[in-house]
Amino acid sequence: MGEADRPWHDQSLKWDPVVKATKQFFNDPLSRGISASLTFFPSDHEDNDLKCLAETYTTPDVAMTPLPSPAFADALDEMTEESEREWRGGTPTPFVMHGTISLIEALRRATPGRYAIVLVTDGYPQGCGERNNRISRVVDEARAALAKDIPTYVIGVANPPFPDAPETVADMDQVAVAGGTEHVYLIDTGNPESTTAAFKAAVDAIRGASVSCTVEIPPAPDGRSFDAQKVRVTYRSGDGEPTALTYDQGCATQRAWRYDSPEDPTAIVLCESTCAAIQADPEAALGVDFTCEDVIVIPR
Repeated sequence: MGEADRPWHDQSLKWDPVVKATKQFFNDPLSRGISASLTFFPSDHEDNDLKCLAETYTTPDVAMTPLPSPAFADALDEMTEESEREWRGGTPTPFVMHGTISLIEALRRATPGRYAIVLVTDGYPQGCGERNNRISRVVDEARAALAKDIPTYVIGVANPPFPDAPETVADMDQVAVAGGTEHVYLIDTGNPESTTAAFKAAVDAIRGASVSCTVEIPPAPDGRSFDAQKVRVTYRSGDGEPTALTYDQGCATQRAWRYDSPEDPTAIVLCESTCAAIQADPEAALGVDFTCEDVIVIPR
């Protein structure tokens, strides 16, 4: 994003504002409760054959770390300093995707949970031979990830509006669709402040969309057994007071939730409108409480 070999590869117009917004996300208190890893590509191997191997990307530059964390800013600063000396060339996206999928599968075996890939790129795959320099290869990897319940979010950083600047990110929409996330987040460049703001907005939207609307029922307090009619679900925004959500197995009311199965519930599922509202709120927090008396009535 800043090789400086062309006017539209000006580091101050692409790399720097993207890095600024990325640092804000990784160090944002609103990211608490999320863990993340970070992989730069291409790798720093001089051997192009290693840059074009999926195994090269199964170990991230920043290991999976609970947020907020300064580790990511440190890594981004180090990468910026390295790039100012010598910019890494090539965009081996299919191999990065494949390696990242393998990484997530290993992480999920050790720590079950909801995982997602966020792919940030300013161009189409290149540098690993004609067969691999095709957007269809990245689409295939995103589709394979989704089959393993790993959605892929895509942020495409466009070239500045200079004469002769090629279009390099529009087809990345295909990757997002194949990855189950509907559309690419396109970021315009040319004005660093606007680029930073747009990138931050995209990351905030992804953070909200990645929040699961299905919550496994936590264990009942010691000495008590689970009673499905003694469960209260609450929603709080920021430091505000929690508000009780309405139990509605048919999801006919606003701000409602339901059980995955009223006969034998194992999870709490937010109804569609509730889910959308909570995912749109970066400060949202859900609470699940067990009460002493019945607070809902489950239809039989």
